Formats: sequence, C-alpha cells, structure tokens
Amino acid sequence: MSKYTDIGVEKHGHVGLIEIRKPPLNFFDVSLINQIADALEEFDNDIEIRASVLAAQGKAFCAGADFSDPKRQEQEESAKTDPAANLPINHLYVQAVRIFRNKKPIVAAVHGAAIGGGLGLAVSADFRVTCPEARFAANFTKLGFHPGFGLTATLPELVGKNNAELIFYTSRRVTGEEATRMGLANVCVPQDQVRAEAMKLAQEIAECSPLGLISTRATMRAGLADRVLAATNHELVEQTKLRATEDFKEGVKATAERRVANFKGR
Repeated sequence: MSKYTDIGVEKHGHVGLIEIRKPPLNFFDVSLINQIADALEEFDNDIEIRASVLAAQGKAFCAGADFSDPKRQEQEESAKTDPAANLPINHLYVQAVRIFRNKKPIVAAVHGAAIGGGLGLAVSADFRVTCPEARFAANFTKLGFHPGFGLTATLPELVGKNNAELIFYTSRRVTGEEATRMGLANVCVPQDQVRAEAMKLAQEIAECSPLGLISTRATMRAGLADRVLAATNHELVEQTKLRATEDFKEGVKATAERRVANFKGR
C-alpha cells in the first residue's frame, strides 16, 4: 500500500511522475504539500530518476487553499486570538521550502487553474507546460490578503517585477496563452496534450547526464530556497495581520459567492 494518500507516484524510465489526486479542484493543505516534498526527496535519492513531472487529476491543477473548509475556518478564528494557532500555515510554508530544496528539474503540467498557493506550487517547478483553458492567478488581494507560498520572491524572478506587480495588484486570471507570452509558462498546447508534452520535455531533460543536470541546476537556482524561506517568513507575518481584518472575511465571502467584494479598508 502506498504511503501517499493525496498523490500518485510513478516512474517512467528516467522520469518520475507525481499526480495530485484531490479532484476536482485539488485544494492544498499541509499534508498534500508534505507528500509532494516527500516524493521529490524520494526522486532525489533515486539514481535512476533525472527529472520529474508534477501533474493533477480533475478540473484544476491546484485551486490553492480552500477557505470554505470548516476546519480551516476554525483555524482562522483561533488565529485571531492565539498567534501560535498560525502554526498550520507556517508548517505549510516549511513544507513548501522543502519543495524548493529538491535537486532535480521539475516540469509542471498545468492543464487547468493554478490559483493562489496553487500558482506558487506551479511556479516552484522549473518549467510549465499549459493550454489555452488554463488560468494562472494570484488572487490574494481580491481576498483581502497578502500573497504567499513564496510568490513575492519567485514570481518577479520569472516574469519580471512589473508583470508580477500587475498579477498581484489586479488578482486577474491570466490565460495559458498570456502566461506563455510573459514567461510564466514555457509551452502552450491543446488541453488534452498537456501531460504528454510535459513528459516529453522531462524525457528530453532526462537524456542529459544526471550529474551535469544536478550541478547546473544547483548553479541556476543558487540561493532560491533561502530566498523563498525569507519570503514566506515575511508573507506569513502580513497574512496573519490581514487575516484578522473585516476585509479578509468579506473577500473570502465575496469570492465564494462569485461577486465583487465590498471592501471597507478595515
């Protein structure tokens, strides 16, 4: 029996495949991020694996955190009075940093929405293969919130500071084609070809020497995990402050009700 409950892990020659299995929206929690980090560590320790693909079942790639989850709402309430109650989110970011510390290239197969922390997860990969139907969004400001999952460090490095600001300040949904144009995705193919194309790219990478890949990637991503760690530490402080506001409560409610929020600035 697999030790993984929310993901599937397969090996295809020199390519590892991690499939998120929480359809339809693949909301993340500490457990899911922990399992992905564990699987990547397993691949790091497997001399046969040279690259991996991160894919997902269902409609979305990863729709981020489920703010309508009653268990999460309890955490939000207790967080207002007890700073230590923020540990679950802090712990999630600890797991997120583990993903950035892995040693081998990752290709994300983004066939659907990558929202909020789900965008952070997609951006943790080295490359993204997507399709016109996919949507990339950092919807934090629409929730009355601050970006998280290290996106304040990773997104500007990927798309440039000004594009990152545009994505953060508008909370807009960027299509697969727009994402490819701005460098947020590398390849845009028809939706039913996303995973096959991601596997093909990973296999192309895996034809190269494993030691050469690990060495070159370590150079290219030097300091990235530490920058993400510093970013998540700051992001958590800002998120904790904003989680206690009326605007955050309204933002979550408005998003759930699919309407424009009536923010008051308090």
